[in-house]
Amino acid sequence: MLYLLIRAWTTAGMASGPAPEFISRDLRGQTVSLADYRGKPVLLHFWASWCRICKLEKGAIDAVSRSWPVLSVAMQSGDDKAVREYMKANGVEWRTIADETGELARRFGVKGTPSHFIIDGKGVVRFREMGYTTGWGLRIRLWLADALGA
Repeated sequence: MLYLLIRAWTTAGMASGPAPEFISRDLRGQTVSLADYRGKPVLLHFWASWCRICKLEKGAIDAVSRSWPVLSVAMQSGDDKAVREYMKANGVEWRTIADETGELARRFGVKGTPSHFIIDGKGVVRFREMGYTTGWGLRIRLWLADALGA
């Protein structure tokens, strides 16, 4: 019961239903939007360079990214150059947007890091959570989003 109350509190205000659309540039300078992922589920992963839990979770996100699309958003982590340097130093290879202004975090109602959104192939948020999540937990949610969004 306590778990459900905490989960409800941490996800309150986070995007649900149709995912907020956006067009941005990733750290390679390529245009990216959620529409690029239509037809398959995607993990939208919000993290920060200073977040210790995000660092613990890196291995799980790496493993998930070998089987499923991952789009990450570095929030409160500096400009493109600072985020690129952090990623290089820490072996982070996911497609990443530097959310220097916090606009994407606001659109998705993100209050803390790490935060995850599993978005199905039709652009609907199927799962959302804040805090550490295991690789298997993310994989199961992606698989369910694939089944539900078919």
